[in-house]
Amino acid sequence: MKIADIAVLIVAALHGAFLVLEMFLWNTPFGRKTFGLTPEFAAQSAKLAANQGLYNGFLAVGLVLAVWGHDFYAKIFLLTCVIVAGLYAGFTVKKSILVIQALPALIALVLLHFP
Repeated sequence: MKIADIAVLIVAALHGAFLVLEMFLWNTPFGRKTFGLTPEFAAQSAKLAANQGLYNGFLAVGLVLAVWGHDFYAKIFLLTCVIVAGLYAGFTVKKSILVIQALPALIALVLLHFP
């Protein structure tokens, strides 16, 4: 397996973890601490977070399938989606998202272009 594919799978694993955090742990002490949420806000936003988590799960599955199917263009598309989402969230929600979400996808995208 190429290092680029390993990097893509790391991005997929991160998005799988985001799914778990947003769909199942959002309104728990761990989820609230992770995202810096009050119990009230976590309860009010839980359905929105679950929806967001579901989309992260779709990205994770898509990335895994792209690696499994050796689909170069699907990897590029999905990683670009992750980068754009990470940039948007990093500039509108929390700067750390740039490092946690956008940077790993950018690294994987760059690695795809090396043999």
